[in-house]
Amino acid sequence: MEYRPLGRTGVKVSQLCFGTMSFGAEADLAASRAMYKKVRDLGINFFDCADAYTKGKAETILG
Repeated sequence: MEYRPLGRTGVKVSQLCFGTMSFGAEADLAASRAMYKKVRDLGINFFDCADAYTKGKAETILG
């Protein structure tokens, strides 16, 4: 996985961003957790989530 700096924070984020709109909806809790584990294992550390996605379930699943 390739990473890019996040501004001047010193934090590096993966070039790829993983969207979580289906977490807690089309993807149940078990499937959501499995997807999260898989993409983390692949090195992704940049996630798109919003309270509007299934009323905050995506954020809750991510922790």
